Amino acid sequence: MSKKRKRQSRASSTPEIRTSSSSSSKSLREEFRPDYTYVSKDLRRIGTLAGSFFLILVVLSFILR
Repeated sequence: MSKKRKRQSRASSTPEIRTSSSSSSKSLREEFRPDYTYVSKDLRRIGTLAGSFFLILVVLSFILR
């Protein structure tokens, strides 16, 4: 079997790079405003379908007994 070698983490081997202008990073955060309304609509629809399927299964379990 081959011997296992320990890897050094990259964070410790590379020096930290910091940007001098923090205002540019703030402006980038403010500009990036994605629209996730379709995600909430899809999640609501998935929840409704899952709830209705669960309800159908419960009703069928009482009927089939």
